[in-house]
Amino acid sequence: QVQLVESGGGLVQAGGSLRLSCAASGRTNSIYPMGWFRQAPGKEREFVARINWNGASTYYADSVKGRFTISRDNAKNTMYLQMNSLEPEDTAVYYCAADERASRLVPGGSADYWGQGTQVTVSS
Repeated sequence: QVQLVESGGGLVQAGGSLRLSCAASGRTNSIYPMGWFRQAPGKEREFVARINWNGASTYYADSVKGRFTISRDNAKNTMYLQMNSLEPEDTAVYYCAADERASRLVPGGSADYWGQGTQVTVSS
């Protein structure tokens, strides 16, 4: 089992920045691909970004490409999402996820392990 805990959400004005963190515990000797998803009120869960086990490969949704950066520090068992040039449309609960199969961390995908979510609100 892997436990995931997000932090770093909050309220920010449009154009601002936030950095989300996801701390992993439990079976962290198995290093999994990890990713971020988000869900806005009344909308379906949306894929945001994915990073492979060693950080060498990343994949982004078109809606965040060029504005968001995903990274990880395996020594700290932590993944990050640096969000710049935030827009009101980025307002959502952001969830970190982990799965043995990177192929599941894609648009419309899912994962075996999820965090509880952190709220990001971008005001116009």
